[in-house]
Amino acid sequence: MATIGERIGADIITAMKAHDAETLTTLRMVKSALKSKEIDKREPLTDAEEQSILTTLLKQRRESVEQFTKGNRPELAAKEELEIKLIDAYMPKAAGEDEIREIVRGAIEQMTTANGARPTAKDMGAVMKVVQQRLLADGTRADGKVVSEMVKAELAK
Repeated sequence: MATIGERIGADIITAMKAHDAETLTTLRMVKSALKSKEIDKREPLTDAEEQSILTTLLKQRRESVEQFTKGNRPELAAKEELEIKLIDAYMPKAAGEDEIREIVRGAIEQMTTANGARPTAKDMGAVMKVVQQRLLADGTRADGKVVSEMVKAELAK
């Protein structure tokens, strides 16, 4: 399987041949971000680092959509939405709510002490850390806000 950078490179060529300006611009921007990080690091990026960069780009786009919507600029918000869809296609599958809930419950279960004391709201940071590690190990991704809300809800039970 090709790396994210290789897939983006191939898709840039396809977009050039198809004269698809919007896709080409977005893919070049992503490739530029990947290349910049690779130059800073002075060695090839790992898959996890490439995914991290794409996650950052997605987060930036989502924040922009929110700002453009508040600022009554629907045309700019639509452009950012298109970029989100394009970038998201290169990310691994996102975990569903049920999947995330199972991982959260498993993490809380794991952290329950031998005498049966469950983690409390004070332990949220520790639970979040375990959940994030499990998500990484499974090769899935999840929005941090969604995970945080689920951890809060499970700890409140």
